[in-house]
Amino acid sequence: MAAYWKALDTRFAQVEEVFDDCMAEALTVLSAEGVAAYLEAGRVIGKLGRGVEPMLAFLEEWPSTAQAVGEAALPMVMALIQRMQKSPNGKAIAPFLQTLAPVARRLQSAEQLQHYVDVTLDFMTRTTGSIHGHHTTFPSPGLPEFFAQAPNLLNQLTLAGLRNWVEYGIRNYGTHPERQQDYFSLQSADARAVLQRERHGTLLVDVERKLDLYLRGLWQDHDHLVPYSTAFDEIRKPVPYYDKLGMRLPDVYDDLVLPCPAGRGGAGGEDVLVSGLDRYRATLAHMVGHRRWSEAQIADNWSPFQRMAVEFFEDCRVETLLMREYPGLARIFRALHPKPVEAACDGETTSCLRHRLAMLSRAFIDPDHGYAAPVLNDFVARFHARLADGTSSTSEMADLALSYVAKTRRPSDQFAKVHFDDTVVDYRDDNRQLWKFIEEGDEEEAFDAKRKIEPGEEIQGLPPRHYPEWDYTSQTYRPDWVSVYEGLHRSGNAGDIDRLLAKHAALAKRLKKMLDLLKPQDKVRVRYQEEGSELDLDVAIRSLIDFKGGATPDPRINMSHRSDGRDIAVMLLLDLSESLNEKAAGAGQTILELSQEAVSLLAWSIEKLGDPFAIAGFHSNTRHDVRYFHIKGYSERWNDDVKARLAAMEAGYSTRMGAAMRHAAHYLSARPADKKLMLILTDGRPSDVDAADERLLVEDARQAVKELDRQGIFAYCISLDAQLKAGADDYVAEIFGRQYTVIDRVERLPERLPELFMALTK
Repeated sequence: MAAYWKALDTRFAQVEEVFDDCMAEALTVLSAEGVAAYLEAGRVIGKLGRGVEPMLAFLEEWPSTAQAVGEAALPMVMALIQRMQKSPNGKAIAPFLQTLAPVARRLQSAEQLQHYVDVTLDFMTRTTGSIHGHHTTFPSPGLPEFFAQAPNLLNQLTLAGLRNWVEYGIRNYGTHPERQQDYFSLQSADARAVLQRERHGTLLVDVERKLDLYLRGLWQDHDHLVPYSTAFDEIRKPVPYYDKLGMRLPDVYDDLVLPCPAGRGGAGGEDVLVSGLDRYRATLAHMVGHRRWSEAQIADNWSPFQRMAVEFFEDCRVETLLMREYPGLARIFRALHPKPVEAACDGETTSCLRHRLAMLSRAFIDPDHGYAAPVLNDFVARFHARLADGTSSTSEMADLALSYVAKTRRPSDQFAKVHFDDTVVDYRDDNRQLWKFIEEGDEEEAFDAKRKIEPGEEIQGLPPRHYPEWDYTSQTYRPDWVSVYEGLHRSGNAGDIDRLLAKHAALAKRLKKMLDLLKPQDKVRVRYQEEGSELDLDVAIRSLIDFKGGATPDPRINMSHRSDGRDIAVMLLLDLSESLNEKAAGAGQTILELSQEAVSLLAWSIEKLGDPFAIAGFHSNTRHDVRYFHIKGYSERWNDDVKARLAAMEAGYSTRMGAAMRHAAHYLSARPADKKLMLILTDGRPSDVDAADERLLVEDARQAVKELDRQGIFAYCISLDAQLKAGADDYVAEIFGRQYTVIDRVERLPERLPELFMALTK
């Protein structure tokens, strides 16, 4: 770590505090060359003269960015930073880096990120002001706002939609700074209206999880899904394909309403609706078919026309096998496959080879194709005969395809003008995997193996987790705004906690009586069962008497048992901010010491009840450094190890409550319990040194409580108002609603906290 720190070459104290944690994440996802480039880029950003914020943002965001789009994207990112630094837009560097990781996770490829950078450069160039058109002097008013909103925009738009949205803002507000800021911060009605207009289709990133489960569940296949944009290549539109890096799909598919082909619809030929999700499923199924059944053929001695014919035949073979396994795919394939009109191509002046192959392809997968050409129908019969007794093979399809080309060859097939109408099957991939060449070309480039941590490298702590933060002014989340670093709390003397428990022996004795009433019985009998684990002797004898007496006996003569247990999981989250070092009014102890006593008694009580629980503490020093300390995990018992960590509790820094609650919910939500309770023990208003607006973190904590509620977690606050601060009830009620208790006599905390817990969990 010392060598890495030396390479970074900085004296920022804020960077030094989080450097080890940032490097822990970087070493797990970056190659050796990537780590060197990461440190060099961080060093360069630190020397820009823009303060610590851009450097911190880069160190925290780049590992996640590289994991999403690859290390090779770093030069383009640094090039954009250099362009902004040399222009009046240097202040936009920090917003750009702060949102880089969520943007990269939405785009999922370096190619997509390059398009995003291109849109940004065009935006910056056209909105940066100049004097007399010669020297850029005034920064772009909307660029920082655009970067802040970029993740939100890409959650709703494709890159093409984003480009159109930006273009509208530049064209209409390029010379009006205030309106430009309103537009790119989504404050103006115009911005929201254009955003709504550009929203369309099914975004790949929104259905990626469904498609992943689809691949695993139906096809027993899995690969990385990589989106590409169809809006930035005007000459040759990209098509789906797969390679060593994953399965490449369009970033959006629109729903299609297609006319029902003649002879297959109802009386009026009803239209067929194919959703964007079904289009993705068709594309993935087609790729899976090739991966499962296709074999690469040597293509050096085949003409482009022959290769095209082989591809059509092989595509139809794998689709026939797919429909044989899942007949429901036939509806999607036939709806998406165009149906060329038989006499549509003029063979006098136009090459009709694609047209003939598209008709043949349609006939292969559609029994009701309706084509009358004798040669076409002959090859359709020969195609199905090859597949009648098994799966056939790629080489057999190649032989059949070459026979078809030879039999149907025409002089016009060589014409430069080609008939393309109704010949493009857009859900099929480009078949690059179907060919191999004796002479290798650029397409056979090898890919570097993913780096693992080198032997001897030490990783201390866990990589940071990034959480959003709610901005109440814009009513949107700031994505990946807060970095939470978690670790095991250091240990102290477990005997100190035992002495605290002994000090409150009388209270513990009173609590034990209450616990005995709450503690569930292990088993409860369930009587009057027709089937059960035991015979219920009383009912059985009564039924026998009824039977002997001629009455209808009760058949429910068995009984069973069920567990009568409490199904509760508890998270106790402790605010460890600096204010806990204050003396409690009316007591000779600090609030921290009283909290230790209260938490010790509460932990002892919960352990007696048998409820699974965890204890964690938190404090913060700006959004870049929120510390989350594990004191007790769910799998640990209330033992000396836990007591030792509790005994070593220290208070310091500030209270960024929302981020800590979200991270605690990450663990609590994973517990298999009917009721999930999060108790937050705090002594003050959420605040931090980098939040000038005192309402900002209060509103964020309030939003976090809403998020917990949606996850089925009941959040309850115990507020310690030792100094009877004015308005304490107001901000706690604003955050937690009615789910709080203010303890104004802090010295009674050890008594009140366990009693409050029992009241909440009856």
